[in-house]
Amino acid sequence: MRTLVVGIGGMTNGGKSTLSKGLHQQIPNSFIIAQDTYFKDDSEVPVDSNGFKQYDMLDALHMDTMLSEVNSWRRDAKSFLRQQGLNPEHTAVTEDMEVYVLIVDGFLIFNHRPLNELFNKRYFLEIPYDVCKRRRSLRVYSPPDPPGYFDGHVWPMYLKNRQEMESMLSEIVFLNGLKPEEELLATVHRDVCQEIERLKEKY
Repeated sequence: MRTLVVGIGGMTNGGKSTLSKGLHQQIPNSFIIAQDTYFKDDSEVPVDSNGFKQYDMLDALHMDTMLSEVNSWRRDAKSFLRQQGLNPEHTAVTEDMEVYVLIVDGFLIFNHRPLNELFNKRYFLEIPYDVCKRRRSLRVYSPPDPPGYFDGHVWPMYLKNRQEMESMLSEIVFLNGLKPEEELLATVHRDVCQEIERLKEKY
């Protein structure tokens, strides 16, 4: 059994989930772990001096739990899928040659060093400030964004986290989130499939 861990990172509302779901639909034996499902309870998230909840930082997330689940998949992807109630999709190749792909989706996945070290491929979706702000305003969050939250917290934290991420690593493929969804998916899918074939040929 071969494994491949693909990171789909990027800013809020940049298209991470759409791309991740598209990849999952096209790649056999794949599974998505989404960072957004690991947020701490609202009561545990700190508040800054402006009264804004500090959701856009690693301390707002149960990163140890997320890392544990990623490692559980890496140890035995087939068993992990079965525990999730899923049956691995057997392809024409022999079982030993099967490649299992984990797609990790999140806005801070490349800022958490222990998690970042596990990725084989890294992609980062980016969109301009005005597009990001407009898309964010159309989304319904629980709890909802308070007035001024995007400019007072979300965007400044994105810039800070982006700078930190770039200082930690260089092997990231940056993607223009304004491109059509089909084009982005085709680009990443082709790249991941090439890596899958390389793994098959390696052993």
